[in-house]
Amino acid sequence: MKRLYFIYLLLFVLSGHAIACTTAIISGKGTIDGRPLLYKHRDTSALQNKLMAFSDGKYQYIGIVNSTDKTGKEVWGGYNSTGFAIMNSASYNLNENEVGPEEREGIVIKMALQQCATLADFEKMLETLPKPLYVNANFGVIDAQGGAAYYETGDYTFKKYDANDPSVAPMGYIIRTNYSFSGDRARDKGLSRYQAAEPLFYNAALSGSLSYRFLLQDVSRHLTHGLTGTNLYDIMPQDTSKTVFAAFRDYIPRYSTSSVIVVQGVKKAEPASLTTMWTILGSPLTTVVVPVWLNKDNWYPSTMIADETGNAKLCDWSLKLKKQLFPIDRGEGNDYINLAALITADGNGILQKIKPIENQILNKSDSLLNHWRKDGYNPAELKVFCKWVDNLIQQYYSFSPSSFSSF
Repeated sequence: MKRLYFIYLLLFVLSGHAIACTTAIISGKGTIDGRPLLYKHRDTSALQNKLMAFSDGKYQYIGIVNSTDKTGKEVWGGYNSTGFAIMNSASYNLNENEVGPEEREGIVIKMALQQCATLADFEKMLETLPKPLYVNANFGVIDAQGGAAYYETGDYTFKKYDANDPSVAPMGYIIRTNYSFSGDRARDKGLSRYQAAEPLFYNAALSGSLSYRFLLQDVSRHLTHGLTGTNLYDIMPQDTSKTVFAAFRDYIPRYSTSSVIVVQGVKKAEPASLTTMWTILGSPLTTVVVPVWLNKDNWYPSTMIADETGNAKLCDWSLKLKKQLFPIDRGEGNDYINLAALITADGNGILQKIKPIENQILNKSDSLLNHWRKDGYNPAELKVFCKWVDNLIQQYYSFSPSSFSSF
């Protein structure tokens, strides 16, 4: 047991600041409402993210794009008009040797959104694309027919893990961080994040509470370390009056977290147009969840789309607020979080202050979705909702950097 602990500790240290994502897919059989869920907690050096909608393929689609990618050549998670959704996590144990100068996961995701409607379509695409693929990834996919699976994909082959197969996913969910179960397990990365996520999912499955809110509010903001067991809520300061630093390396939320999406699919009898992408732009510790629905009228909250600067306002505001959490910008400063800015016993931390705002958005969104599921989608109502969200967000986030401390 002692030997195993040191192996895990060594892998944790070696994983360091590698590009890291925590992801999951949940079959409709395992969720609270029978709708499948696709979850990507994205970690990358490209911290400025935006939403982009596209009509350059067989299907219309929307997804997460790096703000520096002006034309959307790569997409890092999203869904299309058929209800097909896809994301990935980087895997570091599939390919024995890297065969190309660059990885093409974002290009593969974009291609899939352009042309795939089902899991079978995606499998066929993987089989027919020229090899090597130049990928090293766990692709998570759901569709409007109830499909939910991971494809652990290397340069030449892939292996499918079906969330509807009880022998593979007895509780209806599959989690992947930065290793593949079919790969070389001596090269696993992201072990501590997997260790943090697994008990959360298991307990939620036992209690029948696997939902989009669980993924966004509980998993992406989980402040207990999977390896050490350190719970930052146990050591939070009384108030914000004094800076209190805590080690913050390889939690599920990280300094490098740039966005989070949860695509909530539909039941088989429901129209694919009601597929919902619950989206966090920026750090989940400093910003709120906003849903988007793919639509021909292009009604989306303007704060989530790139403005004249090339960045999305909500992501920009989130990153500016994040500077309070990580005020040391030299050396290993990104490994240490100002806990007094994040959470406090008197409830004045940034994370505690954004939750009531977020719950307003989620409650109104749930009401709107339930109405549409009963009476049908109404574009005029979506337009009103987008303007309401923009106004609410700007009310709480549109302030000068000098006033961040009073947020």
